[in-house]
Amino acid sequence: MHTLANILVGLVALLHMYFLVLEMFLWESGSGRKLSGFDAALARATVPLAANQGLYNGFLAAGLVWGLIAANPIGYSVQVFFLICVIVAGLYGTFTANRRILVAQALPGALALAAVILAG
Repeated sequence: MHTLANILVGLVALLHMYFLVLEMFLWESGSGRKLSGFDAALARATVPLAANQGLYNGFLAAGLVWGLIAANPIGYSVQVFFLICVIVAGLYGTFTANRRILVAQALPGALALAAVILAG
């Protein structure tokens, strides 16, 4: 179960690195606009907001990687903390921005958190 938990935490970290790239560097591209659903003008107008959001996703990814490489009990605690942050951010985004965020962010975070707790 410990290996599965590490794999899930790693996948959530990779997912948030992907969000970082999309939001910080590809926001006005086809893939960035597909993610947001914005037309070119709105994407251009919201670049600073998206970049800020991407930076926060990078912090989540960095925290999860820290949790993977830190020795326990610190590593376990860091993973739990950052996975809860991922879930809260996903729930907030679900209720304020787009319901797809529930499946794209909160659900993977919740599955990884369950695996970490069960393996802990």
